[in-house]
Amino acid sequence: MNTTIVNEYYSPDGTPFSFKISMKDTPAGELQVQVTEFNQDDLATNKRSYELKDRLHSSYLTFFEQLADDFGLRLPRNKTEPVSAASASYNYRVLLDKNLDDRMYYGYGDPAAIRVEEAKETWYYIASTSNDASFSFPLVRSRDLQTWEFAGYIFPPGNKPAWAAEGEFNADYWAPEIHQVGQEFRLYFVARDKTTRELCIGMARSRDVAGPYRSETSPILRGNVIDPHLFIKDESETYLLWKEDNNERWPNELVDFLYSNPSLVTTLFERVEDQKTACFLLTIWPWMQHLPPMERFQAEQVLIEAVIERFSGFQARLQQVLEKSQEESVMSKIPAILNFMKTPMYAQRLNQEGNQLIGEKKKIIENDLDWEAHLVEGLWITEHNKRYYLFYAGNDFSTDKYGIGVAIADHFLGPYRKSRQPFLQSSASWVAPGHPSVTTGPDGRPLLFLHAYFPGTAGYKQFRALLALNLIFKEDTVLIDTAAP
Repeated sequence: MNTTIVNEYYSPDGTPFSFKISMKDTPAGELQVQVTEFNQDDLATNKRSYELKDRLHSSYLTFFEQLADDFGLRLPRNKTEPVSAASASYNYRVLLDKNLDDRMYYGYGDPAAIRVEEAKETWYYIASTSNDASFSFPLVRSRDLQTWEFAGYIFPPGNKPAWAAEGEFNADYWAPEIHQVGQEFRLYFVARDKTTRELCIGMARSRDVAGPYRSETSPILRGNVIDPHLFIKDESETYLLWKEDNNERWPNELVDFLYSNPSLVTTLFERVEDQKTACFLLTIWPWMQHLPPMERFQAEQVLIEAVIERFSGFQARLQQVLEKSQEESVMSKIPAILNFMKTPMYAQRLNQEGNQLIGEKKKIIENDLDWEAHLVEGLWITEHNKRYYLFYAGNDFSTDKYGIGVAIADHFLGPYRKSRQPFLQSSASWVAPGHPSVTTGPDGRPLLFLHAYFPGTAGYKQFRALLALNLIFKEDTVLIDTAAP
């Protein structure tokens, strides 16, 4: 029988700002929270109650907005005016700005484009992320990129990978890519293992681009890895590229570290609102540990924003604490946190069937520029005049700081030379452009596809539109073709 569960949490001794937080989970899925703040004499100075009607990202953002008003915590970035909107403008082609099927919920996130010839006609297919929707990976198509039709789902109910988790708040079907290799179409995608809950890369194949797809019986790569990309050197030599999803690891490691070492909050965070935010989250860390991964991200997001706003400075302070400390609890934890603050992307050759990695993996890029902050992801490599152009996304996917970068190399395995600034960033019209893919447009010019949010709606499981713009490849740079319609 469903019952209401109430838990109370107290800030650990030594926490610079002290809270008592009562969390009540109701059978209806609501979360009721009562927050009490204490002064240094352990006297209650402020007490407020809140109710989250659901576990959506928007509800968590509103909750932390209220905490910012009532207790002086950090205000979520999505509740502030976008800083970057006035400084950027792009001549995007808006391809799709609404769902084409009522079983689609989240639009065209992580759009992977493939151009194919069918019955002497050229078609463009777009596969996209579906998160926890029961119909996974919607597929849409167009001849001219103006008139679109719905082409089905790659994994409808009853045809899901046997190893993958299912259900609302449990499934995470992300970043599908379809490529033609010889006479078959190969799909690489992300899903959660239903037993371990880790993010894995799976593979499926079909004789037709629209399916049906037959999935391998187990993932081809495990270990919290996401955003697969296939580079086809030729029909007999293909490479899988992916990202280690360490950005899911370091926030957890950091909060756990602060829970055991609360006195370090004021050393690591310079601003009072960030210190209070850290104290609030470490207080409820015993509760957060048991949340599904993406809900835990929603609870942690404001702390993540506090860290990545001055990312290199925070890393330096962590390093200084490590160098000055002789405590085992510090010396054993901080190196792991610093390590997980890197999100490297790797490449490794696949076997002839495309379902097994062979040889050694090679690191292609990782986050090392200020604008990227704690992550790079969603890469796509395209070749032009014997040069290789790598497009990727960086920063927090759910805020206006997210953008697309570009790097160039003489070999598809690198070394890559990054542009120092983002190639695309948020504008007044479209927020958080990301996860690019490139193919040739109907007019013969290179065309970049991407997703972006409507202003004011960025966040997990929010709708993302499908946009495109034409490119001009130069020897050492990429330009937007402003002459394109």
